[in-house]
Amino acid sequence: MMDSSQEPASSTQPEATSSSSSSATTSSSSGTRSASASASFQRVNHRPPSNPTSFTAHSHIYNIAESITDIRLFDGANSPQNIAVYGFGLGALFGASIILATVVQTSIPQFWLFLAALGVFHSMEYIAIALFNPTKLKLDSFLLNHSPEYTMATASGVTEFLIELYFFPGLKSWGLLNKIGLVMVIVGQLARTLAMFSAKSNFSHHVEYYKEEHHVLVTDGIYSLLRHPSYFGFYYWALGSQLMMMNPVCFVGFAAALHRFFSERIQYEEQLLVRFFGQDYKAYQARTQTGIPLIR
Repeated sequence: MMDSSQEPASSTQPEATSSSSSSATTSSSSGTRSASASASFQRVNHRPPSNPTSFTAHSHIYNIAESITDIRLFDGANSPQNIAVYGFGLGALFGASIILATVVQTSIPQFWLFLAALGVFHSMEYIAIALFNPTKLKLDSFLLNHSPEYTMATASGVTEFLIELYFFPGLKSWGLLNKIGLVMVIVGQLARTLAMFSAKSNFSHHVEYYKEEHHVLVTDGIYSLLRHPSYFGFYYWALGSQLMMMNPVCFVGFAAALHRFFSERIQYEEQLLVRFFGQDYKAYQARTQTGIPLIR
């Protein structure tokens, strides 16, 4: 494109150059119009919106879109968005499962009741820590990824149920044993929840190796009846869930694994508690039971 500032050819030049001069003048004029149009186009496209409100709205939309892209989910942080997603997921699991177990006419209500029990269990674990021990609150307090063993046990229970439902559907009919299992699940959940709410800040998902200033020996409430009510609760919750689903293999496997785990855990934990509280704990130990078979 010719620069619009270029001078046209002089009229004193020979006639032979007149045509060239005219062409140059025309080209110069065309170039001037093109440059002017381009400048005008740029001014139009870069002109701010005439309506300030519209400009502000566009800015807000851009900021919201930028904020959404910055949201991080499932990164392990105890962030509001992760808590909301986990809580919503567990609540939806509970609600949908209860509807399928009670309202919808289904032949396997025990399976949906098991999923509902999972939703309650994991929600209450987080709520208890959030209420009474917030300094130790983590996203892991939901216990969704408690351990590879727990994940494997849960997956095994679901797998056994589905396999036996396919090959032995009569085994999965709803009857007396299923109802006994459901009662065990409810009792187990109540016992564990009462234990967490009674112990308050003394409750933790991990073994405490050192006595902290706020630690006290809790002997009232459900602790006046059972020495380790949270373990009692989980023991019967887990076994009840397998009885409710009529999973004979997992029921036996859970009973063996849980007895071994709690036998070792309680023995080790009570050594620490004797060190923390001395004779007071020994006296408490002598007058209470664990409620778990073959573990005093």
